[in-house]
Amino acid sequence: MICWPRVILLGDSITQFAFEANAWGSTLANKLVRKCDVINRGLSGYNTRWAKLLLPRLVSRSCSGNVAAVTVFFGANDCSLKEENPQQHVPLEEYADNLRSMIQYLKSIDVAGDRIILISPPPLHEPSWEKQCHGKGCKLNRLNAVAGEYAKACVQVAAECGTECLDLWTQMQEGDLDYTAYLSDGLHLSDEGNRFVESHLWSILEKKLSTLPFILPYWNDVDCLNPDASLLQDKNAEP
Repeated sequence: MICWPRVILLGDSITQFAFEANAWGSTLANKLVRKCDVINRGLSGYNTRWAKLLLPRLVSRSCSGNVAAVTVFFGANDCSLKEENPQQHVPLEEYADNLRSMIQYLKSIDVAGDRIILISPPPLHEPSWEKQCHGKGCKLNRLNAVAGEYAKACVQVAAECGTECLDLWTQMQEGDLDYTAYLSDGLHLSDEGNRFVESHLWSILEKKLSTLPFILPYWNDVDCLNPDASLLQDKNAEP
């Protein structure tokens, strides 16, 4: 059996939706085709409290040796206001501790720290998200400034634990950018937002994955008179 290296995407709805057409995960998967499998483990509505409990069932030691990279993209639900959304809300200190625990678990199963990438929550456009909330019969349940506090904690945890971090909250608002163009409903990514995430994440991943070989030979390199010699001697295959 040929073992493709794996890039595992962990996160909430922003990750779950990443395999939609032209979204950030599907674009990454296309760039990495025949080099590694990009596996989506996004769980819409989940926070770090729940993800920490599930992580051993999502990434086990048996597959860790083949992990080329893992993204951990939570915070958009954790940062919900407790008084308006107690089910998803996770206090800031617990959020940071949960990220630390997830990194520690991944390291304990031999996923190196330089293969782990934290992604902060993106900024929130309150007027747009408030319309979504009102449509569901509830009040505005997130604030951009609060999302920024969680993004800062995400960056700090990455620095403490020796992992990389893509700070979307900061980068999407740098230079007085109109970050609303990156959001479809005030919270989730628009097409432009997906391109932003993919391009910035790819600049990190490309350095880590640039040495991955193309799996199996190009078709015109196959010896048509003796295909066994070309196709059945692959170094990526298990013995």
